[in-house]
Amino acid sequence: MRLKISLNIENGTFSRPNKHAVQGFIYSMLKDSEYGERHDEPRFKFFTFSDFFIDKRGRPTFLVSSPDPDFIRALYSAIRKRETVYIGKEEYGISELKKFRLPLRKAFQTGSPVVLYRNASKNEYFKLHQHRDLLFFLERLKENAEKKYSAFYGEEFTLDGQIFDRVIPKVRPNGKIDVYVRVVKNGVPFPVIGSNWELLEKEHIKPEERKFYRFIMDVGLGEKNSLGFGFLNPIGR
Repeated sequence: MRLKISLNIENGTFSRPNKHAVQGFIYSMLKDSEYGERHDEPRFKFFTFSDFFIDKRGRPTFLVSSPDPDFIRALYSAIRKRETVYIGKEEYGISELKKFRLPLRKAFQTGSPVVLYRNASKNEYFKLHQHRDLLFFLERLKENAEKKYSAFYGEEFTLDGQIFDRVIPKVRPNGKIDVYVRVVKNGVPFPVIGSNWELLEKEHIKPEERKFYRFIMDVGLGEKNSLGFGFLNPIGR
């Protein structure tokens, strides 16, 4: 399930909020709900959010998605009670708030970079342009998705074959694929490295795999989902 949040800009200028500020906004909206302790729970958070984009009406907009519809409903209920909200230190009006579902497709694009660790103990991110190991990338994506699925549903699941059969990365103007996102937490900046994708496609999703692919469509790919990474948009092909 998804939630679209479009903002009003009072002074006519918009500076994209830091991802940690957006995460903090989401947690603050949920503090009086059953999800109020989610931030401190030592578990997968089971939500993600997209990068900001400007919609057709010129409004700064972002999407929040989760496989847990009650999470989206709780967030929707909290925000709809307010005319304005703070994201970081900036105050914004709420122009549009809409919860919705999307049909499952066999192809996806990323709405925020996909992040994976090459070596988590050394805080080393996987860099596709540098490491040039697509098989590692796909295997790690699959392993991470299976773990999150099992944790969410309480049932084991092993996907047969690769998680995607066809992948096309989004190449930056400098010819590189990897993107460096500056995240600021408690005033301290740190880089998060990921990659954006024009296409992530599974040629045939079997009936018994539909639940899995719907899950990853809503929970996000890779790591650091609750910090706004790995957001997926289904696309028709």
